This record gives sequence, C-alpha cells and structure tokens, in this order.
Amino acid sequence: MLDNPGMTDATAVQVHPADYLNIDSLLSDEERAIRDVVRAFVNDRVVPYVGDWFESGTIPRELARELGALNVLGMHLEGYGCAGASATAYGLACLELEAGDSGVRSLVSVQGSLAMFAIHRWGSEAQKLQWLPPMASGEAIGCFGLTEPDAGSDPGSMRTRARRDGSDWILHGQKMWITNGSLADLAVVWARTDDGVRGFLVPKGTKGFTTQDIHKKMSLRASVTSELLFDDVRLPAQALLPEATSLRGPLSCLNEARYGIVWGAIGAARACLQAALSYSQERIVFGKPIAATQLQQSKLADMAVEVNRGTLLALHLGRLKDSGMLAAEHVSMGKLANVNSALHVARTARQVLGANGITLEYPVIRHMNNLESVVTYEGTADVHSLVIGQALTGHQAFR
Repeated sequence: MLDNPGMTDATAVQVHPADYLNIDSLLSDEERAIRDVVRAFVNDRVVPYVGDWFESGTIPRELARELGALNVLGMHLEGYGCAGASATAYGLACLELEAGDSGVRSLVSVQGSLAMFAIHRWGSEAQKLQWLPPMASGEAIGCFGLTEPDAGSDPGSMRTRARRDGSDWILHGQKMWITNGSLADLAVVWARTDDGVRGFLVPKGTKGFTTQDIHKKMSLRASVTSELLFDDVRLPAQALLPEATSLRGPLSCLNEARYGIVWGAIGAARACLQAALSYSQERIVFGKPIAATQLQQSKLADMAVEVNRGTLLALHLGRLKDSGMLAAEHVSMGKLANVNSALHVARTARQVLGANGITLEYPVIRHMNNLESVVTYEGTADVHSLVIGQALTGHQAFR
C-alpha cells in the first residue's frame, strides 16, 4: 500500500531530469516540433562556436540568413513572409535560442519583436511590403533606436527630435545601446516631434546617419551593440510610421520583446542547470562524484525548482497571450521573476563548477555575464517591480 494515496505508483510515472515536471506533455505536437527544430539548430550552429564568438566579441552576419531560413525571424507575425506562429511557439523558440546564447536570442528579438513588429503594427502597407519580407528571410537586418544616453528607463525624456521641412523630415539626435546597430540595413528610430513621439525608418547609408560600435563589453559579447548618430538626417515623408503618434508605439514593441525574454531567460538557466548536473556527475572528490554530496544536491534541487517554475510561468503567459488575455503587467512579472531566477541559477551553477565555472569551455560564466545585461534591458528589474507595485496598489511610484 502506498504511504500517500494521492501518489501514483513510482513504476508508472518516471521523473526525468531534463523535464522534471513533464512540461513537455502540456505542449501541442506542433509546438514540440517547432521547439525541436530550433533546439537542433542551436546545438548544431550555435553551441559549438558561441564561446569563440563571445571571446572575440563578434557574431556572424550570415547567422541572420540561417535564422531566416529557420522561419524564426518575426515568426509570430502574420503575412509578408512571416510564419504566423503562435505566441507560445515563438516563446519556445526564444527559450531554445537563449539556451545557446542571449546574443542570438537578442538578434532574433530585436529583428522580430522590435523592428519588424514596429513596421507590422504601425507602418504603412508600402513599408510592410518593402521591408518585412527581406527581414523575415534575414536578407535585411533591423535595429530599434529608442534608448538614449540620458533616456533609458524614462523614454519620455528622449532628446532626439524630428522637425518638418516641407514634406520632408529632419532627424537629429543620438541613440545608445542599440543591438544590431552597425549590422542593420534599417533602423527604426523614435523621435520627439511637435505632434508627439513618432517613428521613422532610416535605411543604412542615409546621409548623416552613422554608427559606432560599443567595445570592451563583458556581457552580450556575441552580439553587436552600437551607438546611432543622426546629424540632421533628411528623410522623405514616406519614412514616417503613420500609425504611431505617441510613446504607445515604441512601448508596444518593447512589450513584445519582453515577452520573449520571459522565455529566453529560462533557456539560459536551463543550460546552466544542465552543465552543472553533468559536471557534478563527472567531478570526483574524496572518492565519489560531487553529485552524491548533500551540498551539491541541494544546489541542483534549488536550480531545478527555478527552471521548472520559470518554464511554467512562461508557458502560462504564452497561453494568455494566445488567448488575447495577456496584459503588460503580466509580462513585467514574468520578466522580473524569470530573469532574477535565471541569474540565481547561473550563479549557483558557477559555484558547482568551481574553477571550471569561469572558463568558456563551459557555458555558465557566459550565460551569467549575459544575464547581467538581460536583467537591465527592456526595463530594469526595478522598473518592472514598480509596474507590478502600481498594478497591486493603484499608486504610481515612478515619479
């Protein structure tokens, strides 16, 4: 007789370390298929090389075309060469991409959830037809210019301005910490105008538009991060995103990207847990593997709890998004919880690996460093805490 009548016979149900809570059973066949294709791509094209990319501070340009062929660029958008996948499928892809590296997931997020989403949601039909198909294929890379040196968490204080000059616009200002910046064929740039905050499409090579890469980064090194400079750039009327007339435009794009981070961060955490679990079985100390010691089992159990809890949270938000019930405040809770959990897992895994935890022979220190950026971009942990606080209390504490 079982000690607990609510428990199933252990011989009937097996617990698997890679999927402790059998979350796989909650996915559809299509979702599993998409996840498996992205996972295989990451294991083949990212994992063997990303340590070198991180060390050299580069990411191959051709990777964008390969990701386009995989149909993950703008995969959650409809039409114009986009896959039209569900939000949950997109989230699963983000998880697998970031299990490879945050820089790879960032490339996909900025391309699809920021630059492409901005055009898809706020652009004209002509803009969509011109830019979305080549961006979906990876032939054209986009970036998203919102953050400035003095306007990070407070985008409303941006100084970049655009003024009318006949039917043209003159754009002047500076954007900072822009992923894909110097790689991009197109920059989606937000500026203050007399009519409110507006978005503009600025192709590479436009006179007065230059980029400068940010070097000496210790995080997100397998990713291009740039400064965008606009010196009285003249743009035709057709460069304006016609449907965006306020901060609601760029903020809607940020919410799309944050949703992907909710999933992606758990991918990084899962990779760290897997590395720590594997290492603990191989590392022999005092005649036995460290996996057989209480202290290390406690760390592994703690990490497994965070990874599984975070995956369930991401999946729940994905289901809400697919049903049209996801609020921005939900995404804030997901990003705050899952990135903080992933950081905790990465730091704990680094301890399990000991001295080996600081080398790029293992993925842990790379993920740990990357997550220090992820916890800051697309809204810092502090900002998301205040978003949740306002939703709970009805009082805004930002100002």
